[in-house]
Amino acid sequence: MSAAPTISNLIADIYDAALEPERWNDVVVAINDFVGGRACGIISKDSVSKMGETHYYCGVDPHYIKLYSDGYSRFDPLARLPPLGQVVSIPDLVSYDDYSRGPFYQEWLRPQGCADVANVLLEKSNCPVLLTFLVGDSVMGSDMRRRIAQVAPHVQRAVMINRTIEYRKSQAATFADTLDGLGAGVFLVDAQCRIVHANVAGQELLDEDDVLRSIGGQLVARDRQANHGLREGIANVRSGIEADSAAFSLTAHDGGQYVAYVLPLKSILRDGDGASPQAVATVFVRKVELNGGSYGGLVARAYGLTPAELRVLLAIVEVGGVPETSERLGVAETTVKTHLYRVFSKTGASRQADLVKLAAAFSDPLAN
Repeated sequence: MSAAPTISNLIADIYDAALEPERWNDVVVAINDFVGGRACGIISKDSVSKMGETHYYCGVDPHYIKLYSDGYSRFDPLARLPPLGQVVSIPDLVSYDDYSRGPFYQEWLRPQGCADVANVLLEKSNCPVLLTFLVGDSVMGSDMRRRIAQVAPHVQRAVMINRTIEYRKSQAATFADTLDGLGAGVFLVDAQCRIVHANVAGQELLDEDDVLRSIGGQLVARDRQANHGLREGIANVRSGIEADSAAFSLTAHDGGQYVAYVLPLKSILRDGDGASPQAVATVFVRKVELNGGSYGGLVARAYGLTPAELRVLLAIVEVGGVPETSERLGVAETTVKTHLYRVFSKTGASRQADLVKLAAAFSDPLAN
């Protein structure tokens, strides 16, 4: 087979390994065959300790890999790293006569029947990555140097692709773990309100099939008015409009009150794998508890509510209408209506749903 199709096929295999790292072991064998080395590997070296780690290799007895990792890496002439992307061998770095009398050659390289080591620095970081070859009976020749130079740039790009994919996967895992740690239900949705991701609390809400459900993959609120608020919120986010519909109330079958927030999903998140590029908004859903410490004090100070008016507002948000609030607080319905009228007057609200939105505005959507 001619050299051209050989290098062409090898380059294709290298980029396949960039996307599927499990292919690297076979690719390293192919690279070594093309270059004509005694052995080949992709290694990393800690910049401080100079300790080495072999990630993929061929042609080397694992015993010698362990010896290298356990200590001989410190005697490797590569303690002084070459320029990025440049092919170097031992004579390029140190005096070969001095090197051949040292422990790295005498105790590690020579027993393997090798005379030289060729390297290319692929990635310069706190833990540099190198493509390395053990050379047979003599130092690296010009043909081997040329062949290494042919493949090295492609291996370098492939390693960078591997790193990027690993980083994105790590971001995605961290992002998902963070969402799962929230007490609020969190849904990432696209422009058609299709669910791209739901955290654990969000999935539990869907499993309950009460205030929210998934129909054909779309996030749907059981209540028609709430569902309209959800769709309107998504439309506003898509259009870059901030509107009151970004927060709306949900009522469960048992009368429990939930607050939903529709927030834009910033592009910096959509650019990574932590969220699908199609996700445009985040929907936070949490139950509103009758807890003045969570937001009641802020509302009272903002609108000048008396303690009695605040108790009515909190009860309306938590349990529903006037009769339920009257029963909850143990006061007459007429008293509730009087206080409620004053709350409407001071806050500018005109209905119960407005009070739920008001509570939402003063509470933390990420609170447990």
